[in-house]
Amino acid sequence: MAGEAERRKRAAVVVLGDIGRSPRMQYHSLSLASQAGMEVDIVANGGSGPHLSLRENPSIHIHEMKSVQLSGVSKISGALALLLKAAIQFIMLIWFLCFKIPRPDVFIVQNPPSVPTLAAVKVVSWLRGAKFIVDWHNFGYTLLGLSHGRSNVIVKIYFWFEKHFGRMADGAFCVTKAMQHELSQNWGIKATVLYDHSPEFFHPASLTEKYELFCRLGTSICSAMGSADCISVEKEVEDKSTTVLTSKIDGGVFFKPNRPALVMSSTSWTPDEDFSILLEAALMYDRRVAATLGEEDSMDEGQLWIDIKSGKQFDYPRLLFIITGKGPDRKKYEEQIKRLKLRRVAFRTMWLASEDYPLLLGSADLGVSLHTSSSGLDLPMKVVDMFGCGLPVCAASFSCIEELVKVNRNGLLFSTSSELADELMMLFKGFPEECDTLKSLNSGALSTGSSSKWSTEWETNALPLVKQVIG
Repeated sequence: MAGEAERRKRAAVVVLGDIGRSPRMQYHSLSLASQAGMEVDIVANGGSGPHLSLRENPSIHIHEMKSVQLSGVSKISGALALLLKAAIQFIMLIWFLCFKIPRPDVFIVQNPPSVPTLAAVKVVSWLRGAKFIVDWHNFGYTLLGLSHGRSNVIVKIYFWFEKHFGRMADGAFCVTKAMQHELSQNWGIKATVLYDHSPEFFHPASLTEKYELFCRLGTSICSAMGSADCISVEKEVEDKSTTVLTSKIDGGVFFKPNRPALVMSSTSWTPDEDFSILLEAALMYDRRVAATLGEEDSMDEGQLWIDIKSGKQFDYPRLLFIITGKGPDRKKYEEQIKRLKLRRVAFRTMWLASEDYPLLLGSADLGVSLHTSSSGLDLPMKVVDMFGCGLPVCAASFSCIEELVKVNRNGLLFSTSSELADELMMLFKGFPEECDTLKSLNSGALSTGSSSKWSTEWETNALPLVKQVIG
């Protein structure tokens, strides 16, 4: 008995997906190790590297499973491919959770995906005498419904599976009050709301950090996605002491007076984010600025490029959109971007190291979220990270987004591409010095991000449940 009492408690964090693209589960792991004093085993698919703080933490042990790809079978039968994939993943999860990691006191599993994760973890928790907590990020059946339709029999089976095994858990977290209500009223599940908050390494970047980051990203930023654009034309006069945003003079780093406004968005390139809205808004901004400045459609771009290189400032800045993320629709939208004829707007798509992503957010002037939620009950983690860096956000409007985005305090909402274009015009007029609304939202976002960090939220709402479940 004494040995059991002295044994350090252990948690297993289960993600049937890329752990590098699951920031909330990474933060859970860090908190379990540092705030609960537990040993932590992460069982997840490989792919993107998790944050350096996880990789260097001696109490966190990462066990990578292989992703299951059945592209050949899916061409013959989509339903057969889903069934076969779930069976293989179930066996793989049982193997890892039973034999590849030490016995944990508690499993914490990300949902979705629900199939086969919830069943596999429930079976293993019973076999190994451990407890089982589900962290509800969204509802898996609603995501499946985007591609198959809610009335599809596969979606109905998925819904039954998710509800049945979700109710078997010993505890639950969820991301919004709206989701908590849905789980309580219609699923019979009592969940603790654990809001997403950014950890401490999300913060506004200093001028030096911005300079060093854009030096590292130099080629990715300066190279146009298609033909030359308003960012790539500066490459001819660039030197090692100059980036697209900053210049280094006599050892000091300074903003370039005619720098572009940097707009950040992060996406999984999936159907629950309509990226065409952003492309249309960018095109509208480009055309409206040209009309406001009295430029003709037939105007030679060469003169504009000369003005940009010479440092001329305009009432409305160039916009550089940097879109980060991986996903199935990325190539489709990249092809659409290449076909756009834009004078004052440029796009770059990239995937960043986990240490550089917070720095890029902290270097930006505005964030854009296109997330609309398949269930209408979850909130976009990207917006939380943006607020952590003091970055105001223009977010697509949906049912519970106002739990996070406070209009005219830390951001704005839009429903159409025209509304987003209007917001871009309003926020960036007079940039960088005379844009009072943008500066006000920036202060509000900074206040939101600094008011509570993940560690505080986790200690207040998650730690008591973990202790209660372990008993």
